[in-house]
Amino acid sequence: MHEIETVRVFLQQRNTNLEIIVLDEDTSTAPLAARALGKEVGQIAKSILFKSKEADFFMVVSTGDVKIDAKRLKKLVGSKTRMANPEEVREITGFSIGGVCPFALPRQIDIYLDESLKRYEVVYAAAGAANTALPITYDELMNITSGIPCSVSI
Repeated sequence: MHEIETVRVFLQQRNTNLEIIVLDEDTSTAPLAARALGKEVGQIAKSILFKSKEADFFMVVSTGDVKIDAKRLKKLVGSKTRMANPEEVREITGFSIGGVCPFALPRQIDIYLDESLKRYEVVYAAAGAANTALPITYDELMNITSGIPCSVSI
């Protein structure tokens, strides 16, 4: 519950009206989250941590129904990338895979927001645990993460 509280405090400090939804069901994957929330898979915002030789760690947030294109990602950051392993995800984000929130991170990293997120008025991001969701608009997500717009999905 500590991770959810970290996200909650982050939101309170920024005077947002965003409310975390805590569910009884597992929301650790986009299909599970969509089912639990009664939404389309695309409405689930997945936050994936990557590592590159040139850019260190960075995060890409996209809709749950797209794949990240490795070639586009390489062009975006200027070098080959790989997905972070579970230990790196925990260390860099403070969250475990399945509950990674794209903000309230213990250290500053670049956050790229894929244009796929613009397809929906509201998307649902994880809020620190594998049974949480945070309804948020693209603009709110851009604002709260200081996100960098990108197009890396296929």
